[in-house]
Amino acid sequence: MKYSHYLLSVALLLTQSVQAIELHGAGSSAAAPLYKIWAEAYAKSVDNTITYEPSGSSSGIKKIKENSIDFGASDVALPQADLKKSKLIQFPSAISGVAVVVNLPSLKSGELRLTGDVIARIFSGQIDQWNDPAITALNPNTRLPAKTILPFVRQDGSGTTYNFTDYLCKMNKAWQAGFGKNFTISWDPKFTQVKGSGGISSAIRKNPYSISYIDYNYVLQDKLDVAQVQNHDGRFLMPSAEGFSAALAASNWKTQGTFEEMLTDKPGAKSWPITMGTFIILQQSAKNIDKSTATLKFFTWAFMNGDRFVNTVDFVRLPDPVQARVFKEMTTVTDAAGTPLKWSLQ
Repeated sequence: MKYSHYLLSVALLLTQSVQAIELHGAGSSAAAPLYKIWAEAYAKSVDNTITYEPSGSSSGIKKIKENSIDFGASDVALPQADLKKSKLIQFPSAISGVAVVVNLPSLKSGELRLTGDVIARIFSGQIDQWNDPAITALNPNTRLPAKTILPFVRQDGSGTTYNFTDYLCKMNKAWQAGFGKNFTISWDPKFTQVKGSGGISSAIRKNPYSISYIDYNYVLQDKLDVAQVQNHDGRFLMPSAEGFSAALAASNWKTQGTFEEMLTDKPGAKSWPITMGTFIILQQSAKNIDKSTATLKFFTWAFMNGDRFVNTVDFVRLPDPVQARVFKEMTTVTDAAGTPLKWSLQ
């Protein structure tokens, strides 16, 4: 892995001795597999332990604002005004994507094709039959069942929902006007609402003729069937790490080191249309010096040594310019007097 000179200088900051500490994080269920594998690997080299609660992005934001956890996690970047008001910092940890998952017993995974417009009409309740003419037109050589579509949606405040609905806003003006984008949505009362990505995965596997949206790593982990989705350039694609990387490359993340920009509906033949970043949120003014220092050391280790684990849970690593900005953000964490904390991996 290549790093900027600035990144290396941060990793070599003087350290203060810290006793074994237990760190607590909460938030994004999408990112839970990544933080779990990082924590397990980190625990082999240090005494500190990291526990993580996949409670949903809204919960992670709420808990870090309350200072009831050591780090929050969200699949949506908070606006700068919100960060300033709440005295928080944030930085991305990896890139992933949202897949449209289905349970159609007569079809193989990836055989069904959908556009963003049709997906929006399904999740707004306008299309409720699998053999609806709009779906049939996209799948002329596929025998679609004459069955009612069973949508499963997230009940909890979810960053996956936010990214999914941000995409639908770009695909369908009626969706944008009627539902918008948010962590929670006023779903059609006929839809079944469940908590967490794990709840979505379980519901899809148990219910034929169902449809939902979920973080890509759960697709591979739980062997879920997906739909191909048409991207910005008109290509129908399966979700993949390659598609997330292509969307990332078409954004300002890679060229300018920025990470507030949404990654949905990016141009490019290979770009997956519902790509997203996942973020860590910290208190900028440390309430507990030892815990804040330990948290910074953990994420420093993750970026310096944890990239090899990113692909194993089907995420995409951050580009070097973004990682350099991440370390710069981390150096803005201070003690109560405003003095930046110092840490290293030693």
